[in-house]
Amino acid sequence: MEELFCIGCGAKIQTTDKEKAGYTPKAALEKGMETGELYCQRCFRLRHYNEIVDVNITDDEFLTLLHEVGDSDALVVNVVDIFDFNGSVIPGLSRFISGNDVLLVGNKKDILPKSVKNQKVTQWLTERAHEEGMRPLDVILTSAQNNEAIKELITKINQLRKGRDVYVVGVTNVGKSTLINAIIQEITGDKDVITTSRFPGTTLDKIEIPLDDGSFIFDTPGIIHRHQMAHYLGARNLKYISPKKEIKPKTYQLNPEQTLFLAGLARFDFVSGEKQGFTAYFDNNLKIHRTKLEGATAFYEKHVGHLLVPPTDKELSEFPKLIRHEFTIHEKTDIVYSGLGWIRVNPKSATVVAAWAPEGVSVIIRKALI
Repeated sequence: MEELFCIGCGAKIQTTDKEKAGYTPKAALEKGMETGELYCQRCFRLRHYNEIVDVNITDDEFLTLLHEVGDSDALVVNVVDIFDFNGSVIPGLSRFISGNDVLLVGNKKDILPKSVKNQKVTQWLTERAHEEGMRPLDVILTSAQNNEAIKELITKINQLRKGRDVYVVGVTNVGKSTLINAIIQEITGDKDVITTSRFPGTTLDKIEIPLDDGSFIFDTPGIIHRHQMAHYLGARNLKYISPKKEIKPKTYQLNPEQTLFLAGLARFDFVSGEKQGFTAYFDNNLKIHRTKLEGATAFYEKHVGHLLVPPTDKELSEFPKLIRHEFTIHEKTDIVYSGLGWIRVNPKSATVVAAWAPEGVSVIIRKALI
């Protein structure tokens, strides 16, 4: 049988191992060969249901891809999710591509409140990139979903690449594929272009988009970031962690020893400090419950899966326990739950808070974005 490759991520199609890249059920394989739209199950679910399917990509394959990018003289376009910057940074990227020029693309700018100025977000992203060891030549904000700033992005890529190839890299769920599709549509004027020219080799194959001067834009598969909330939820509940509309911040005036439950997914404790407002930046449909810190653990155990959803009752058996992270805050700071959102703390004096997130999901503090 001839080797077949997924037109979404370029992985070699296989029908035997559900956990590995390129898995496709036999029935779907036959249908895909008939229609000419052959997707692996992971890309099919992402495309049609916005569902993330984790696959086992070895560290060696990941390193092979990064080394390939690093060994070429190319412009690297690194797509990050503005709403989940920390969850969408590729660890060690700057080390592997040192010497290559980087254009940082902050996608999903439409999710932030309209009152936030682009210039401030660009400055903030630049500072965060520097903290990660990256020195991008430029930062551009886009919304792939709304086709915002796509022309500007293409112009910027052409300015910076100087006749070189372009590699587009990003973790899963940052909107990289939507962005690539918008670029193709803009370049070719064709809404239904599917790039089928690819370099088969490993399970981390890249898809190439030809440019007028004989160079290529290489779309690399999304790298799975294992610290994101998305990996612990079913397809129906992914909407709570991937906002599609402008988020409306909610401010809660809390006394010390009060707790906010972020549905059943996470928890925020105001341990000590002066009474103050805490502003929550999450999907508008995520239900937030306020209760007393004393008894909060018992409250969670009683109500998770019912009053506190998601996770649903069915998802509870595989949902990790919540792990506590304590911080003392002295200045305006975001407490970030990777892949879920953040709470802004703006203390008048030293304030102690605790953030609880599922085991495996990272919680970090950063300079406030807004």
